[in-house]
Amino acid sequence: MPTGLPPRLLEYLTTTVLTFDADLRLTSINPAGEILFEVSAKKIIGQKLSDLLPHSRRMVKALKDTLESGHPFTARGVQLKLPGEKTITVDCTVSPLTDDMEAALLVELTQIDRLLRLARDENMLDRQTANRAVMRGLAHEIKNPLGGLRGAAQLLERELPDKSLREYTRIIIHEADRLRNLVDRMIGPHQPLKKRPVNIHEVLEHVRRLMLVEIPVGLTITREYDPSLPELEAEPEQLIQAVLNIMRNSAEAMQNQGTIHLRTRAERQFTIGHKRHRVVLRADIEDSGPGIPEEIQEYIFYPMVTGKAGGTGLGLSIAQDIIAKHGGVIECHSRPGQTVFSIFLPLENGHG
Repeated sequence: MPTGLPPRLLEYLTTTVLTFDADLRLTSINPAGEILFEVSAKKIIGQKLSDLLPHSRRMVKALKDTLESGHPFTARGVQLKLPGEKTITVDCTVSPLTDDMEAALLVELTQIDRLLRLARDENMLDRQTANRAVMRGLAHEIKNPLGGLRGAAQLLERELPDKSLREYTRIIIHEADRLRNLVDRMIGPHQPLKKRPVNIHEVLEHVRRLMLVEIPVGLTITREYDPSLPELEAEPEQLIQAVLNIMRNSAEAMQNQGTIHLRTRAERQFTIGHKRHRVVLRADIEDSGPGIPEEIQEYIFYPMVTGKAGGTGLGLSIAQDIIAKHGGVIECHSRPGQTVFSIFLPLENGHG
């Protein structure tokens, strides 16, 4: 450490700093590291690296190679599996230390999960806004000829002398109406929001009851609510539609046989898009289904993207659009046996 720096400087860093001896036993850890590993320094000082990171063999090997070669290395976007099955993404720098120091290796870890999430969410919201603009323009171009087609079929129906032929014009009218409704669903709700104070648990309970009526056998819905959450300003009917779309999607993925778990809590200092919020509401909808195919996970909120045979791919897109209009965002994390859709909504009102 350069001369003149306070000896307690490491306590103020947000970067995790670890030191290891020649046997790769932990000799020191700063407070940021204790937070990252969710354990006190007293409990892990002296542990071997292989015990500290039992599921991250590549990381352990990289540190051993640095110790043997004496050459520092830096790696970006490293996936670390911590004790307790928690996985994080970090930027990592490993530096060998001089012989006259007690420690042999200095390791710096900077967690970047939040930065990756912000970049992903911002990119998704930007692309979704662009997609919406294209969809609305396309909807206008489709609905105009559909209206003319429907009108012509109605006029033709009046002129046909044979009633049996009118069945064909009714098919034309019915299909034109079906296509118009499909286009309306693709562009989503476009009326201004009619906000009022809403309790998120009333919304979740309403949807829970609807789902249990639709699927009375085979589906279990459990709850874990935070009763201290305040009301938020929202349009309850649209929130119900967004949650219903997600829960129906989860039930269909499980073929109506499985468990959906509803969970709410508050998240502090959370960023949505370009705005950092002091506190947001988080509502998780977790299912025990097979998971979303990895190749479409990045695109599931786009219109017409679906992993279900015969699906339209509109439910999640509409849900994301509704939540975005409320200033929030929906995130999804999925693996076989567990898929979690997390709805984030700001809790600040006009007075903060």
